[in-house]
Amino acid sequence: MEQELIGGTIAAVVFQNQQNGYAVVKLNSEDGASITVVGTIPTPIAGERLLVTGKWSTHASYGRQFEAEFLERLLPETTAQILAYLSSRAVRGIGPKTAEKLVKHFGESTLKVLEREPERLTEVSGVSPKKAREMGESFRTQVGVRRLIELLSSYHISPEIAMRAYRLYGQESVEIVHTNPYLLTQAELGAPFAAADRLALELGFDGDDARRVEAGVLFELRHNLNNGHTFLPQDKLTAATAALLELDESFILPAIERLRAVQRVYTQEIGALTAVYLPEYFQAEQYIAQRVLKMSQAADAEIPHAQAQIAAIEHSRQLQYADLQREAICAAAQKRILILTGGPGTGKTTTLAGILAMFDRLRYKTLLAAPTGRAAKRLSELTECEASTIHRLLEVQVSPETGEMFFLRGESEPLGCDALIVDEVSMVDLLLMESLLRALPEKGRLILVGDPDQLPSVGAGNLFSDLIRSGAIKTICLTEIFRQARESLIVMNAHAVNHGQLPALSVTDRDFFFMKRRSAENVVQTIAQLCAQRLPQNMGVPADEIQVISPTRKGETGTYNLNIVLQNALNPKSAQKKEVFCGTNCFREGDRVMQIRNNYDILWKRIGGGMGAGIFNGDIGIVRSIDHTADAITIRFDDREAIYDADMLTELELAYAITAHKSQGSEYRAVIFAVYSGAPMLLTRGVLYTAITRARELLILVGNEEIVAQMTENNRRNKRYSGLRLRLMQSL
Repeated sequence: MEQELIGGTIAAVVFQNQQNGYAVVKLNSEDGASITVVGTIPTPIAGERLLVTGKWSTHASYGRQFEAEFLERLLPETTAQILAYLSSRAVRGIGPKTAEKLVKHFGESTLKVLEREPERLTEVSGVSPKKAREMGESFRTQVGVRRLIELLSSYHISPEIAMRAYRLYGQESVEIVHTNPYLLTQAELGAPFAAADRLALELGFDGDDARRVEAGVLFELRHNLNNGHTFLPQDKLTAATAALLELDESFILPAIERLRAVQRVYTQEIGALTAVYLPEYFQAEQYIAQRVLKMSQAADAEIPHAQAQIAAIEHSRQLQYADLQREAICAAAQKRILILTGGPGTGKTTTLAGILAMFDRLRYKTLLAAPTGRAAKRLSELTECEASTIHRLLEVQVSPETGEMFFLRGESEPLGCDALIVDEVSMVDLLLMESLLRALPEKGRLILVGDPDQLPSVGAGNLFSDLIRSGAIKTICLTEIFRQARESLIVMNAHAVNHGQLPALSVTDRDFFFMKRRSAENVVQTIAQLCAQRLPQNMGVPADEIQVISPTRKGETGTYNLNIVLQNALNPKSAQKKEVFCGTNCFREGDRVMQIRNNYDILWKRIGGGMGAGIFNGDIGIVRSIDHTADAITIRFDDREAIYDADMLTELELAYAITAHKSQGSEYRAVIFAVYSGAPMLLTRGVLYTAITRARELLILVGNEEIVAQMTENNRRNKRYSGLRLRLMQSL
């Protein structure tokens, strides 16, 4: 739909969220109509006038409403408007009675006096000099926020960013932005570079202005974190920045040098490259390398009668460890740091249980952690010991002033443990590992467990692979596939794919099946039938224990379309089920949903008692109830329930189908993998291997065997610039 522009006066504020500025207001339009306007409208106040650009939509419960995308806020002008505005307690210290006195005394000049001459407010009886200063300061804050929002909105920079900037810079925000609009592109503010650049150029900045060139360099470094790079080679950074700014490369190198001089970037020779880093990634690589080397080079602990103790553990558990498993258990007790890897069916879980038993015999206090909630839950189930997410273990907090995340646990308040075991380390990025190592006690032991053949972390760095390939850490790779595991086609096909061999698609017994479908429409229909009827009715696998995975989000067999189809098949529209809309997404009571970004502020209650905060990227839950009156959605995440406001729904998406990347760290009773289409960078061996290894009892591939072959053959891994491996190797 095309955008429209409407104007009017706020008659009432129905709802507002002070943290992010989301609001629902009733607007009396200029033609006399009453309109419901929703969107980011920080601190809306009855009586103020708005010019709103946006689109019409229809809410399932509230009917027709106008979704604001950009707005201009106009202060009231007439005495009646000013009285309504101040009577709403918009300004701290002014209620209806004081408002009436002020407007009676100053008339249409009331707001000008509040902003520019607050000392004159003492002309009104009952207003002390202190109260006058407080009123003036409160009003100037509002005016500052409004002016900043108006300035940035005209360049399509969202009100959310304006609010962040105002929290950071206060009443000087507008002046600071005029002085250097590129400050808006800082990581803590997050404005698009193109928008800030357009604002700067229209304010008269030259194309080769030093502030513009430096901001371009920093933008390119931050942008490439999304591609996994912890640094960029100087020549590539120079070329990319020159292209971004449409400047000659001769302007870029001096900018890099200026930034280096004030430590806003760091440069270092890494192999044959001149690497340019953002400070936090340079420092993280340095710290991790130093700490890991110190741990790996520490003298081995003497474990009395180690082999006898392992034999005792075997006897108590009625099993016999393979040689590599015995070596891993012994090394875990002797070494300060150990890496344990291996594919499916090679006994990682059994070995991990043996390590825990050895630590118990040595009376070590051991903590277990994993990157995601589902991975932590799975680790708890496998080891029968409590495990938590790394963020929860480190006691993540969010600064109320800046909104930035930090951990309570660190060098000044380390974890209370003798040993720490971390699973699914392939998902851990560079900065998280730095935080984990800083919180590890000086003499603590660290056991890193994972599968390096799975997809790398979403965050920057190539951490797990770098640690293994450096040779700096004792690494035990379990390779023997045990007899029971060899009976599983899931396990055997996973190993075949990992070695570049086609999975056995023609075998249709046991736990691995391939269903050939020649059209995208048939792939989608088959997946819907499998989830809704065939697996629940014929194989006793309920729909809530089936996870559909696709390599891609886009296209007919991508997760977006599959989720719509599966929602209709598994949780169809019903008069008994409430719905809530967020853009084009419909969330219905009973839907499976996924949190798509870390939110450390969401409060949750544990079923059976206890409270906490934080729902993380990849957590999957069920919509239990929707309360339109309170604008609240209750979601059950395993054993926790959290309440979402309507404006938080942008952090959720349907999760009947998820990408292979999102499935990492999880295991499902049954997995259906759509293998039909996708971008070449997604149709890789790593994606196929990751999808196969998510299935515990049943895996069904639906689609084209040629795509299966293409993925098996394509061992392409996106190269990530990382200096950690060389740092470790150079120090050996």
